[in-house]
Amino acid sequence: MSMSVKVGFIGAGNMGGALIKGITKGDTDKKYQMFACDINRKALDKLAAETGIMPCKDAIELVNVSDIVFIAVKPRYAKAVLEEIRDVLGNKILVSIVVGLPISWYKHILGNNARVVRTMPNTPALVGEGMTLVCFDETLAPHEKDSIMELLRYSGMAEELEESLMDEVTALTGSSPAYVFMFIEAMADAAVQSGIPRDKAYRLAAQAVLGSAKMVLETGKHPGELKDMVCSPAGTTIEAVAELEKAGFRSAIIRAMGECTRKAREIGKQ
Repeated sequence: MSMSVKVGFIGAGNMGGALIKGITKGDTDKKYQMFACDINRKALDKLAAETGIMPCKDAIELVNVSDIVFIAVKPRYAKAVLEEIRDVLGNKILVSIVVGLPISWYKHILGNNARVVRTMPNTPALVGEGMTLVCFDETLAPHEKDSIMELLRYSGMAEELEESLMDEVTALTGSSPAYVFMFIEAMADAAVQSGIPRDKAYRLAAQAVLGSAKMVLETGKHPGELKDMVCSPAGTTIEAVAELEKAGFRSAIIRAMGECTRKAREIGKQ
């Protein structure tokens, strides 16, 4: 039996908390021992009671007990946190889930020898269906990369991506749940208009979206082919598709994602 790897979270809010819950639920072999600290001590104690993680009084104490340190704070607090832990971090791996900050930014503060992993999760991690993108610097050994990917996969899917594409993928995975929620809400509004009760409308719309996404993942078929399977000649679906095309449905999504990417690049430059 090997020693368990000690994993610490600086910040246990929405995203940090979601990843912690995913790890504690999924790690049935207890390969990882979990620690966390947060400014909101009351919320931290509640999370500790729920998940069995060990709360730490501050970031320094947390880094001292951890092998892998996740930083899960708002971008505006990141610099202060890094300056606080700089002298105790040493050779430990820092995994960032902070939006928009490149690996070079961390090394600028922590020094060139710092070992940094940049990730971008999304909110469906809260329900174990996250999509997390990961980029590693050149300091990590293959077994260390495997551990990081395993930790992230406890709350959904994780894929490696080159860092130059991280801003580009913000619109695709980071922000996209918002567009999908709007789509579900609009479908439900139309259903309510036709007399279906609202709570039922949300449930039916959400399950239809979930099922459709699952078909893309599991059949490996092109989305266009799956769409064609639903569109019978002179049927109801093709009428709806024609209306969406008339309204510029696809180009609206493409333009929205373009704006999202532009903003992500802008934040990265700052």
